[in-house]
Amino acid sequence: MFESSKTWRLRGADFHEKYFSRSVLDIGCGADLIVPHARPFDFEHGDAQRITEFLSTEVQYDCVHSSNCSEHMNDVRRPLSQWWSLVKPNGHLIIVVPDEDLYEQGIWPSIFNPDHKATFRFGKHSTWSPVSYDLKTVLQKLPCADIVDIRVQDEGYNHELNRNHITPFGRLLIQFRRARKAGLSGSIRSQTSSELNRWVGKMEYALETIEYRFGAPINQTLKDARAQIQAVVRKRS
Repeated sequence: MFESSKTWRLRGADFHEKYFSRSVLDIGCGADLIVPHARPFDFEHGDAQRITEFLSTEVQYDCVHSSNCSEHMNDVRRPLSQWWSLVKPNGHLIIVVPDEDLYEQGIWPSIFNPDHKATFRFGKHSTWSPVSYDLKTVLQKLPCADIVDIRVQDEGYNHELNRNHITPFGRLLIQFRRARKAGLSGSIRSQTSSELNRWVGKMEYALETIEYRFGAPINQTLKDARAQIQAVVRKRS
């Protein structure tokens, strides 16, 4: 939660000035708008999977930004194509998604977010996930697209905590965690209080730290770690 703010700290002043100083559309922003002057688009504005039914393509943006939204899409390629249609010529699409190995850690359906419908990888041909997308390949198929930069961001991530083996008791804990997450996800996503979200994140991390000792994975992004892929794509004129 509040992944945009965490990622913001990774980007230098030049990045902010270049991509976010002019018109910006922020898709799936929740209560964490990327810049104050950005136009938000979230649940209350419509369905991001069908965004052109709610926003006219006659109005385009210098930057379309989306952080940790695409993994909630039923069909990743279709909404990305629509988001791309809202980018001005010579404008940019900036997208951030969880890295499937760092975030999901080889477990599907997700135990960290039951609403995830897709996983993403970069630079890997093989995958354990039945719903995996190679982000670079998907973006390269957008018309007039030049990938400016794409990279895995794992700052603050302790790879030694990544679970390669889950104990039988850990698998039982995973079932309890899925039930707990299912109960929390709807209420948390509907909240706009940053303090409430942070408090819930701290409580969940404390529980997962205990569960980790008994063989279940831990979601390091509940604290300051990143486990994601960021891509910047320019639309040729």
